[in-house]
Amino acid sequence: MFASRQLVRLFSTSQSWYDKMRIAIIGQSMFGADVYRLLQKDGHHIVGVFTVPDVNGKPDPLALAASTDGIPVFKYKRWQLKKQAISEVLEEYKSVKADLNVLPFCSQFIPMDVINFPKSKSIIYHPSILPRHRGASAINWTLIQGDPSAGFSVFWADDGLDTGPILLQKKCYVAPNDTVDSIYNRFLYPEGVKAMGEAVKMITENRAPSIVQSEEGATYDAMLNKKALTEIKFDQTAQDVHNFIRGCDKVPGAWATVNGQNVTLFGSRVWDRIEPRGTSVEVKGSSKPGIVHKYGLVLFGNDGKMVNVSQIQYDNGKMIQASKFGKEDTSQSKIEITSEEEGMIKAMKDIWKGILNTDVEESTDFFKSGAGSMDVVRLIEEIKQKCNGVALENEDVYMNTTFEDLSNCLVKRNRGIDDKEPLVFDAVKMHVNDMDISFPRQLFIDNEFVDASSGATFNTINPSDESVICSIAKGTPDDVNRAVEAAKVAFEEGEWGKMNARDRGTLMFKLADLMEQHQEELATIESIDSGAVYTLALKTHVGMSITTFRYFAGWCDKIQGSTIPINHARPSKNLTYTKKEPLGVCAIITPWNYPLMMLAWKMAACLAAGNTVVLKPAQVTPLTALKFAELVVKAGFPPGVINILPGPGSSIGQALSEHPHVRKLGFTGSTPIEIKKMKIGNPLDRSVDHGPQNHRAHLEKLLEYCDAGVKEGLFMEPTVFTDVEDHMYIADEESFGPVMIISKFQDGDVDGVIKRANNTEYGLASGVFTKDINKAMYVADQIDAGTVFVNTYNKTDVAAPFGGFKQSGFGKDLGEEALHEYMKTKAVTVEYGQQ
Repeated sequence: MFASRQLVRLFSTSQSWYDKMRIAIIGQSMFGADVYRLLQKDGHHIVGVFTVPDVNGKPDPLALAASTDGIPVFKYKRWQLKKQAISEVLEEYKSVKADLNVLPFCSQFIPMDVINFPKSKSIIYHPSILPRHRGASAINWTLIQGDPSAGFSVFWADDGLDTGPILLQKKCYVAPNDTVDSIYNRFLYPEGVKAMGEAVKMITENRAPSIVQSEEGATYDAMLNKKALTEIKFDQTAQDVHNFIRGCDKVPGAWATVNGQNVTLFGSRVWDRIEPRGTSVEVKGSSKPGIVHKYGLVLFGNDGKMVNVSQIQYDNGKMIQASKFGKEDTSQSKIEITSEEEGMIKAMKDIWKGILNTDVEESTDFFKSGAGSMDVVRLIEEIKQKCNGVALENEDVYMNTTFEDLSNCLVKRNRGIDDKEPLVFDAVKMHVNDMDISFPRQLFIDNEFVDASSGATFNTINPSDESVICSIAKGTPDDVNRAVEAAKVAFEEGEWGKMNARDRGTLMFKLADLMEQHQEELATIESIDSGAVYTLALKTHVGMSITTFRYFAGWCDKIQGSTIPINHARPSKNLTYTKKEPLGVCAIITPWNYPLMMLAWKMAACLAAGNTVVLKPAQVTPLTALKFAELVVKAGFPPGVINILPGPGSSIGQALSEHPHVRKLGFTGSTPIEIKKMKIGNPLDRSVDHGPQNHRAHLEKLLEYCDAGVKEGLFMEPTVFTDVEDHMYIADEESFGPVMIISKFQDGDVDGVIKRANNTEYGLASGVFTKDINKAMYVADQIDAGTVFVNTYNKTDVAAPFGGFKQSGFGKDLGEEALHEYMKTKAVTVEYGQQ
């Protein structure tokens, strides 16, 4: 043995002694074809391929591969009758004089006369870690029984059911949502092909082990070829229900009776989210009804936990999205075909004929005609090449199995039409400002407008005349939980979290375009809801919001880290670099003034950084935020990225600030003042803040004045207070109204006025007007405010950071600075050596 092993090492593969080993391959499928190709590539002498008869005139992939190379191919319907080898078959097999039989995924019963004929016997591939899961449904049972590991065995064939001695085994992990298809394609197929080549090499080098299988832990699992064996039993945990559904996968498929119909269920996941809202359906054998909702059908285990399935197939073979169960299916409605599309359909028919090797009619079913999962891959690639570059998904084929249905799908995809549910909501429609406007009145969660969990509403008021505009859904802490969950899923699992930065920017640009298209409507809504002057709302509230989204959309693909020189760990070297990463779920609370613009200032930067958002607009001005949400869906933002919850700060705001999954809270609002804290009484009392009016007639005149103002609307004339002293209340607090105070200072006392200006807890913005540039720059340096205007005031731009100091806030809106508010910096250090 030692000498022969040394001989192998002395010569190349093509010259070694084991090239003379004659190999017969017995099996079928693409797996068998790839094993055949690998053995050919490794220089082995394939003397014959034994496979199954053609299906509908279509040869098996193994037969096709071998015949292309001129290798003898033998096609047998069976090898034995009544457990006795068919003599003519046996003799024909013996005629090739094989030294070794290789059986990759062989589904036929091969008589022992064939198994034991070669001098090196026979090896078989089996998709489980033997002795566990012996039998034809091994992969299914690996998942059904919740095994943490899967794998395969290559073993020496004997006269038992997968009981022969082990040659080699390999394992892999089982992911929580693996299916038969996913685990087969990820590991069992590619690594299995390699392992068959490795096993043959070990045999030819005379180093292949033969390890007797232990009976400890051995299982003989039933073949899942009867419908009674694949009915879902709901008297088990949700995890076990999930394992059963994914273990049965597309074939044979797990089924249940839902609303009196037998349906097969696919695309199972444990639903560890909040119980979804939707339509209840009766599920036979379950103690609790299922729920049809926007993401599928939720089923319950006996532990009260949930499983969600995404697809349903009826007995007639028709497959639908589980979210559409019980609803009218309009996806296959007939559409008029153009001449160009007729050419595409003809090309697709030719592709079907090439794959199925049969005539194709409108009613021809792709899978019932013999196609398998690998044919789906081929179909999609050929359609992309020959049908105007249309890119179908695997799911499109599984959901449209007949030629007529897939033709319909092909035309829709070519036209850019998808099968998403239309956005439906309870819209408020009004004719205001010489235009028709409409806007939602519900909460916006996970790209849907929904009522509050409590069903409660509140009225939003037009401050011009205090009339009720409409009722608005009043969010609750339960709604906060649902919205934060949707945002978390969108960030961690959804399309948004996986999206390229440039694609995020494209969506934001599209949203800005939609805002521009609706700018007059948005400005009108802002005006009736917040009291903003229409022309100001059009230019500033809406105009700057559009500009803000476009500005930050341009930042999406320009967020980057840096490389940092650090001391090397000699003789090795080090590379240190930083990455800017999004925080996750962010909560934003906006004030009643500039409601849309405040939304844009914070949300645009937050989204550009890659975060997801839950926004609470001011309860008194929610309407433009809800109209904005409608445009979010039209722009194509994935579900959960943006969520908007109108309602009181005392409940929603508090719940957002305390939620463990909210990583950042962006807030704009005033420091609590409410005038009611002021003490009114005897002016001689040192603790009194405000004394009486001078005389009753004056008091009655003031009350009359206020009463008239209230009756005529919430209007207030601009008011100027002169000779205001620093200690006065109006000098120390913010009014957020049309009020100006004027305080005098000694001419030339620049330091004095700076000291007085800084002697307040607020520092949002400041301004200085002077012709002396030295004074201007000195004041700008010394003033304790986040923004300083020189010879202008309130001149803001989306590229310039804006934000206050002290009680006027922390952090910045707008500009590159705003991005940093919604990102975290990660430092990475890599050590590497020299060659």
